Amino acid sequence: MSNKLFQSIVHQMHDAVGRTIGVIDETSVVIACSNLDQIGEVRENVTSDFFKPSSTFIINGYTYKAFDCKKRSEYAVFVKGEDESAQRYVSLLAISLGNIKKYYDAKYDKSNFIKNVILDNILPGDIYIKSRELHFEADVTRVCMLIRLTSRTELLTYELIQNMFPERNKDFVININEDNIVLVKEVSRDIKTKDLKQLAKSIVDTLLTEHYIHCLVGIGSIVSTIKDLAFSFKEAQVAIEVGKIFDSESSIISYDNLGIARLVYQLPTTLCEMYLKEVFKYENIDALDQETLFTIQRFFENNLNVSETSRKLFIHRNTLVYRLDRIKKVTGLDVREFDDAIVFKVAMMVKKYLVATAPKY
Repeated sequence: MSNKLFQSIVHQMHDAVGRTIGVIDETSVVIACSNLDQIGEVRENVTSDFFKPSSTFIINGYTYKAFDCKKRSEYAVFVKGEDESAQRYVSLLAISLGNIKKYYDAKYDKSNFIKNVILDNILPGDIYIKSRELHFEADVTRVCMLIRLTSRTELLTYELIQNMFPERNKDFVININEDNIVLVKEVSRDIKTKDLKQLAKSIVDTLLTEHYIHCLVGIGSIVSTIKDLAFSFKEAQVAIEVGKIFDSESSIISYDNLGIARLVYQLPTTLCEMYLKEVFKYENIDALDQETLFTIQRFFENNLNVSETSRKLFIHRNTLVYRLDRIKKVTGLDVREFDDAIVFKVAMMVKKYLVATAPKY
């Protein structure tokens, strides 16, 4: 259990008790105390032999009481004094700290359990057995969101995100490594992708505006059973990786909205290279300059509408038609035709994928 949590509780209870109070572990070290000077002090007269469940003992002017639900206690709370009041105080504190520790341990075990599930570190057959042991609801609608930090920070981002989701029995924040944090969130069955994106946006905006932390958020699919959380997590990972290639301007990427990019990402590079050679029989796609590629991208965004595209690009309609004719001459594809537009769109994505995955020397 966190010594920081013990210290926080001791600090809050000190005013009510009015005496020096603290917590000692089985190695005889004071790990929390209302008198900060005593933290780290070794009390050699208090040995592990005294740490029997719920046992009370008095040594050198302090009353101690062990607390824990295990056969052998790991901690004892102490109050200065040997009178009846000290014994009452220490009993109340032991009950309070014992219950808090029990809750903390259950929460910690659940978090570890969830982490093992999403990382595929637990056998499928053991998932439901463990969930019953931990009184964890297995068949609840949840989603995995992967929060990847893109800027270095001295702040504890993990704790910041935990504070954003205080429902500790429903939402779990898992620290994967220094750059990746997973939010496993319980959601309603009828929640929409746009609602999840709005939630992800609130995370991105809060970290950026309040703490100057830049991040990406990948959203996996919504799952209805705990065993499928691993799939949702993998999808969130894929969403971020695919988004970096095909939608680098967006900080929020949902796996459900990846579309054909998801398919291109899974293709072997050799197959992609063959596809480009078959599509561009006349000249290589590199023969098209950046202005032309930008034009065609806007043309696709405006649903192949020549008038709307020329208006958005602030160019004459005939100028756009000239550029489209040049594309047809170079590639043999008339992107004003739906079938040719699909072929060209896929080819552009394949090219972008090959550039992104090319070895860097």
